[in-house]
Amino acid sequence: MQTLGGWRRGTTGIMSPTAPKTASGKKMTPQDIMIAGQESLHEDRREKPECKMTKVASRLTPILIFALAVSSLNLGTSSSSAADQPVASSQSAPKLAPIELSPRRRQLIGVTLAKAEEKDLTDLIETTGLVEPDEQLEGYVQTRFAGWIRQVLVNQTYQYVRKGEPLLTIYSPELASAENEYLLALRTAGRTADSRVEGVAGGAKSLADAALTRLKLFDVSPREVSRLRHERTAVDTVEIDSPMTGYVVDRAALPNMYVQPQTRLYSISNLSTVWAYAAVFQNQLGEIKVGDPVSVTVDAYPGRTFDGRVDFIWQAIDPTTRTAKVRCAFANRQGLLKLGMYVNMTLKPRLGRALVIPDSGVLRTGTHNIVFIDRGNGYLEPSEAELGPHVGHDFVVRKGLRPGDLIVSSANFLIDSESQLQAALGTFVPPPPGASAAANAPSGSIELTTQPNPPRKGGDEVFVTVRDSSGRPLADAKVTVVFFMPAMPAMGMSAMRVQADAKPTGKGTYAVTVSLDSGGTWNVTVIATRAGKQIAILQRSISASGGM
Repeated sequence: MQTLGGWRRGTTGIMSPTAPKTASGKKMTPQDIMIAGQESLHEDRREKPECKMTKVASRLTPILIFALAVSSLNLGTSSSSAADQPVASSQSAPKLAPIELSPRRRQLIGVTLAKAEEKDLTDLIETTGLVEPDEQLEGYVQTRFAGWIRQVLVNQTYQYVRKGEPLLTIYSPELASAENEYLLALRTAGRTADSRVEGVAGGAKSLADAALTRLKLFDVSPREVSRLRHERTAVDTVEIDSPMTGYVVDRAALPNMYVQPQTRLYSISNLSTVWAYAAVFQNQLGEIKVGDPVSVTVDAYPGRTFDGRVDFIWQAIDPTTRTAKVRCAFANRQGLLKLGMYVNMTLKPRLGRALVIPDSGVLRTGTHNIVFIDRGNGYLEPSEAELGPHVGHDFVVRKGLRPGDLIVSSANFLIDSESQLQAALGTFVPPPPGASAAANAPSGSIELTTQPNPPRKGGDEVFVTVRDSSGRPLADAKVTVVFFMPAMPAMGMSAMRVQADAKPTGKGTYAVTVSLDSGGTWNVTVIATRAGKQIAILQRSISASGGM
């Protein structure tokens, strides 16, 4: 909330007359309100190149200020019961009224309409991620016995292996003993197979089965067991086969290395499917569901898109980045997605069917969302809408509109200003019959000089001479002098305003000392009143020397 000369600038950017006060905190008099309105008009008349839309806005703003000033004056002169009413909170909604615009005015300010309609919504959440292996397709290679590696057959990291392919050969006295026991049991079972002694043949066969079970517990490959059965000879070394198809992502096996059952010789990962974790902020997390489509692009393959699905959503938020990990799975049959690749991810959560309007059709005040509904024949009615998520360039409408309603989708600010103007004019109480508007018209003249001339940054003497309509000096007037410089956002300067009452020095001349905080062009307003009635008013621009 900004306050300038007793005027409050609300969340809609419109000046509000609620509790009008001066810069010093005193209640604004009707004269002060008139000065503020005159300053706005004076600023509007400054010559500068403007587009058509800016000119229209600049004309509406001063009119709105004067209308609000009239409303404030009416409140200030009403009965005590009305004055005792509480002032509306600055957080309350601005008062709006329906307006009617002719086709010419609608074309002048560029009014366009959009229809509220139901759509199947799919949001786009863009984020980044890293390619990681699918943990469900990873495995280790370990032995179930101790021994020494004789030969390493797969000796490169990221070498591709197939399930059952030999990785290395190993010598193990424990395994050699188990193989010899199996061969001995086979020979015994063969010799006693025709024995007529009860239990001899069955016992020999049981010993052979027990020896074979021991070999299987040692994870001896079926190929080695078949060789033992046919060749009936044991060898010093045996081959250790790959338990799965994939890439060797880690290798610890070296020739002549002593290994134990807890030794990890290889880590193998099947990269036919890979994962990528998307970092999603918690305000977007509610839109995402398992199974939602995801697309990935990589700068290594321009113009190519990899499609996948949301596979899992982590149940924790990173306290540093306030994001959650959303795991997405992608098919990678050709192996184009490499581990550790930095990828651009686009999640496409499906939000179902909902009523939407263009985001340009909503005037957001901070606490309220206002739309203007076209009722036909140029009649525009303001209405508050309850909005849902912002999807692309649309807002989901929860309440306040129906399918098919036409709303204003451009020039909303100007229409909002016009609506507030109509609401303000609706509180105006006209003067009683017989009151003469001409009686309040200025009937004198004002002359203004400064010392030094032109004025400079800092202290300056201002001299004002007031004369009536016949040219005679007036010594009993109240003279107010206001210096005003509008804000210059491009230079980081806010608006400046200096107001002071001049003291009479004789022969219709009044003097006052003002302190200007900056050099540059100042808009000066001088108002002379007598007995509560305005006598004369002067407006002019003065260039002060000195830096800003």
